[in-house]
Amino acid sequence: MSNKTNQKIANWEQTNSRALAVRVLEKVNNGAYSNLQLNSVIKQANLSEKNVHLMTTMVYGVIQHRLTLEYWLTPFVKRPQKLNPWVRELLFISLYQMQYLDKIPDHAIFDEAINIAKRRGHDGIRKFVTGVLHAVQRQGLPDIKSIDDPVEQLSIQASLPLWLIQTLQDQLGWEKTVAIASAINESPAQSVRVNHAVTTISEVTDLLEAAGFNVEPSQVTPDALLVSGGHVASSQLFKDGLLTLQDESAMLMVPSLAVTPTDYVLDAAAAPGGKTTQIATYLDATQGGKVTALDIHEHKAKLIKENALRLHVADRIETQVLDARKVDEKFADETFDRILVDAPCSGFGLLRRKPEIRYEKSLDDSYQLQKIQKAILDAVASKLKKGGRLVYGTCTILKPENEDVIDAFLADHNDFKLVPTQTSLDLDVLDERGMLHIYPDDFGSDGFFVATLVKQ
Repeated sequence: MSNKTNQKIANWEQTNSRALAVRVLEKVNNGAYSNLQLNSVIKQANLSEKNVHLMTTMVYGVIQHRLTLEYWLTPFVKRPQKLNPWVRELLFISLYQMQYLDKIPDHAIFDEAINIAKRRGHDGIRKFVTGVLHAVQRQGLPDIKSIDDPVEQLSIQASLPLWLIQTLQDQLGWEKTVAIASAINESPAQSVRVNHAVTTISEVTDLLEAAGFNVEPSQVTPDALLVSGGHVASSQLFKDGLLTLQDESAMLMVPSLAVTPTDYVLDAAAAPGGKTTQIATYLDATQGGKVTALDIHEHKAKLIKENALRLHVADRIETQVLDARKVDEKFADETFDRILVDAPCSGFGLLRRKPEIRYEKSLDDSYQLQKIQKAILDAVASKLKKGGRLVYGTCTILKPENEDVIDAFLADHNDFKLVPTQTSLDLDVLDERGMLHIYPDDFGSDGFFVATLVKQ
């Protein structure tokens, strides 16, 4: 890797959205999380809001379309992976702008790329970048439709690895796989959960609109609003705890717990606390209602506490630093009325928000996670009272982490039965056994799986 990757950002780069996009992409390819790296660079930069948006668009665009961009670049650079990393990312952001951002003329793209090549590199790199971009302009890019194999063609078109296309095809059929692949690179909606502990949907809608946001009701859950026209997490409504950022699909686990105000609930893998604080809105602390939130990391448990305070539900929440697989160390059998297991997973339902995971994970990772998911369910099962509900969910769309985990659990625990997952809007998203599957193409929300179990 180039030793320039970890250099401090130069003064001239701090006002250059394209140069900063290259910096972020270098770090992401070296294992950094795109959202964290973007936030870090934005803090160091001196960019207008418009240029922050352009940089963000370029970073996520290149990550989302990396396999497509590699395919396009290969006729001009035989082995793109052998290029100096920052030079490769510079060519990728240039191709991305040419193909996906129609308001930026080629001459502006070329001028910026050549300037960055000269200032970060040397004259040889400047000439190389100039030559590649002019060759692309003269010859045009290769046509993806010329790929004969439909699986490979879809892989390049959607920039999804071959194994993922093949796995989804095996699970869901070709037509559904194509629909998911077509939807996976769209921008995610900004979704908020209204905090029913302190306000109502109508009040928050009015307040958001008065603050200049555009607001639409969710098709997935009555607890959510889709908000555009600004950054909600910076708003006074967010700071005051009237709402919190949460995807619509992620809100579907908690209602199926059927929580009553007096329940004692376990949230077994809770950070950052979105579902913990959602559970808390159903509880009444004066009647003894409480949710215990577990996480294995101290700093994440602290984050749950901070969210609980902001959302005015801290009196109903206690946090513990504990691996959910070790609940025997802290809790007696039949302690809880309800248990939520939002399991650690591969996250393939979140590709719009975390596009880099498509290149980092494999099907083997799903099978490794399956062992952890099953171990958590096995550990918490004895802690649920008879007649209590256990809701299991993941933000992935891969069968090994979803229905296969439930089937393995039921095979070992004949005192549990599967019951239909409840949705307030009666969504047509349940399979024949009552397990919920939402895919990214269904509503434009994250992919999610939920199964609801009752202890007999």
